[in-house]
Amino acid sequence: MLNLNNIWLIARREYLERVRTKAFLLTTILVPVLMGGGLFGSAYMASRTHSHAHIALLTNDSVLGNDLKQELENGEDSEMTVDLSPDTPGDLSRVDQALKTGQNHLAGYLRALPPASPGDRPRFIYKPRSASDIGTKETLRDGIKNVLTRERMGTAGIAGAEIKTVMAPVEIETLGSNTMVAFYAAYVLFILMYLVIMLYGMNTARSIIEEKTSRIFEVLLSTIRPDEMLAGKIIGVGSVGLTQVGVWLIAAVSIGLALGSQIPGLQPGQSVVTAPQVFFFIAYFLFGYILYSSIAAALGAMTNSEQELQQLNLFLVMPLAFCMLCVFSIIKNPDSTISRIVSLIPFCSPLLMNFRVSIGNPQPWELALSFVLMTLTILAILWFASRIYRVGILMYGKKPNLPEILRWLKYS
Repeated sequence: MLNLNNIWLIARREYLERVRTKAFLLTTILVPVLMGGGLFGSAYMASRTHSHAHIALLTNDSVLGNDLKQELENGEDSEMTVDLSPDTPGDLSRVDQALKTGQNHLAGYLRALPPASPGDRPRFIYKPRSASDIGTKETLRDGIKNVLTRERMGTAGIAGAEIKTVMAPVEIETLGSNTMVAFYAAYVLFILMYLVIMLYGMNTARSIIEEKTSRIFEVLLSTIRPDEMLAGKIIGVGSVGLTQVGVWLIAAVSIGLALGSQIPGLQPGQSVVTAPQVFFFIAYFLFGYILYSSIAAALGAMTNSEQELQQLNLFLVMPLAFCMLCVFSIIKNPDSTISRIVSLIPFCSPLLMNFRVSIGNPQPWELALSFVLMTLTILAILWFASRIYRVGILMYGKKPNLPEILRWLKYS
């Protein structure tokens, strides 16, 4: 039977030891400020960044060439520099040589070839200087599409003013909330969840290594059971993370309420971060933290130094990295079959199911099932971690191999 008083003493020591540090205060203030500023700043810059690449355009169709040059140099999202030349063997050789030598900082050249048969579209061949320059290629694709659409509409007898009206961008008004602001708020919560789970999970492992190095375990084990020490560490370090998360959420809700009336689509008193988001964020953080900190505790008990721990970090980081890859698919369709499957994986639910709550509409049975699966997984990992922990904390100067770790599980 576990002694709750011993667990409380260990948890209290772990909590106070971290909350009183300057690092806790700095991360509590700086992490959301830097991350929010970087995210919204990059989004702002991306929305106002036009392509400024310098390319050569080779074509024998002067009308198409001039129209495409005008579109690429003065389009909605393009301010490119275009050198228009006829498509002759001499000009092609000259431009190709200039591209290879980097003359005039040429990013590539585009050839507009005649269609294979009357009525077909012209053929376009683009050769970039850098194969990774996908932005210029996308800009060229959009510009060519606009030019060909206008030419086809003009051939059909549509007047120039009507063409301009049809091709004008469409503005969509969103009722109820600003979807862009809501999305970025959800994405910020996702990144915070990722950082906090990884940071405090690893803090659990580092705490164990520090105490193994100082041999303080040998004193503590005379009065406290290993299971009680493990529980106290997980609760204490987790409480630090919960305190930090609580401060961030209170600040986010307060700022959201203060700025709600100044954000298009939000009413006075309406916050960017909603009550369900706060509730599920805290719930999934607790489950995610216990899950990953239990793994970290086992890793810390098996290692003797930070260097050894870094070699085993893969077991902790890989599931979180997988979540980062899956989030882009969930953004496109949060209620698709693949989104539902990956968000129900216990190691991914804290991040992905919580993200679906913010941007989608998961069914109640999905939420309930995710908590059930996480609970079963946590019980299994705690069983494994507790047996690794109670033996591993007394192992010094030796790297255990897999057969030895399996023997630890059999010890009573």
